[in-house]
Amino acid sequence: MPKWVNLVQVLRTSSHTVVFTGAGMSTESGIPDFRSKSGWWRNVDPRTVATVEALENQYSLFHQFYCARMHALEGIKPHEGHKILAEWEKRSLVHLTVTQNVDGLHQQAGSKNVAELHGSISNVRCQACGKEGTKQQFIDGETCNNCNGKLRPNVVLFGEALPQAAWERSFQQIRKADVVIVIGTSLEVYPANELPFLTNGQTVLINMEEVDSNFDILIQGKAKDILNGVNDLLQLH
Repeated sequence: MPKWVNLVQVLRTSSHTVVFTGAGMSTESGIPDFRSKSGWWRNVDPRTVATVEALENQYSLFHQFYCARMHALEGIKPHEGHKILAEWEKRSLVHLTVTQNVDGLHQQAGSKNVAELHGSISNVRCQACGKEGTKQQFIDGETCNNCNGKLRPNVVLFGEALPQAAWERSFQQIRKADVVIVIGTSLEVYPANELPFLTNGQTVLINMEEVDSNFDILIQGKAKDILNGVNDLLQLH
């Protein structure tokens, strides 16, 4: 019997399901994982560059770092797992996808109800006045058209608060969920790591690496493989 049969059962009986995704959901599309043993974090400490301090005082380094991240996303496409979650949303099996990822792959796959806890790297704004800019302006090293301020990707930097609207939406939806499915995250980033456990419903973890947490259902493996397996079983009934 496949290890994900229990997940199929809780999905079928849940009236409100929230999915919570992290970097492990995106790595299978070819995006480098900053936190894994082979990830970029071994070579670059984001705490020195993904900060307001670097934005203000070391803009060249900040700019280089985020340009590299933007370029790394070029040609990256959603994988089958992203598409399955989008299909489950259409079938009302999933009601909200909460993500720590900034790559927009859930939306590209067709998911409509997405809460981006850490923002979007594709969106750019001025640090000084907040006016929207373009990704190309940022890559080209241009300044704000409105106030000549520094442009930045609209992602949450270390020390910044999470977007209030995304947090509140996630909080409310998770509180009333029958099932929260966490995919591809080590749950190390505060305060987002608290969200999955605000539910009174069942909690499920799908992750390549073992995580020492109190989930009701633990499934170790690749997100794409497991979601495919679950989806195949759902289609049989």
